[in-house]
Amino acid sequence: MQLPDAEELFQILAKKIRSAGIQNIALVGIHTGGVWLAQRLHQELNIQRPLGMLDVSFYRDDFDKRGLHAQVKPSEIPFDVEKSNILLIDDVLYTGRTIRAAINELFDYGRPGCISLAALIDRGGRQLPITPQYVGAELKIPDNQMLELQRNENDKLSLKIYDKTSNHE
Repeated sequence: MQLPDAEELFQILAKKIRSAGIQNIALVGIHTGGVWLAQRLHQELNIQRPLGMLDVSFYRDDFDKRGLHAQVKPSEIPFDVEKSNILLIDDVLYTGRTIRAAINELFDYGRPGCISLAALIDRGGRQLPITPQYVGAELKIPDNQMLELQRNENDKLSLKIYDKTSNHE
């Protein structure tokens, strides 16, 4: 399968968010790929509020099956969530369970005024009623495959696809 250029998708996503004209927004990226995107969007869109980051590992509903990921990162929300307009950012939107976990964690910090969702890729397959307001592209990927956002040492983004059964590390 020929994958789209992740850098081009980032520019599409940034343009969609910029054209929406959202005022006084706070960006929150979901580790790991969502944080990479949020960092770039924060700079590209000249967002004044500090950037937030979430690691939803402890909030996942499959925590007992998956266990704790070896690279758990601390969540960091350096602004008052109460009544804030938050743009939650993830790299690949699939079942919606990661987004549900992120929203649960955000509410631990306060009650946002509103939460919008941006994703670089929407691959369908939703198990929860979650829809992104901003998306770089929609891709149909077989359920037995995973799509991963990668970043090289120069911060250039790329996409990789692999079988769920393979050891891709």
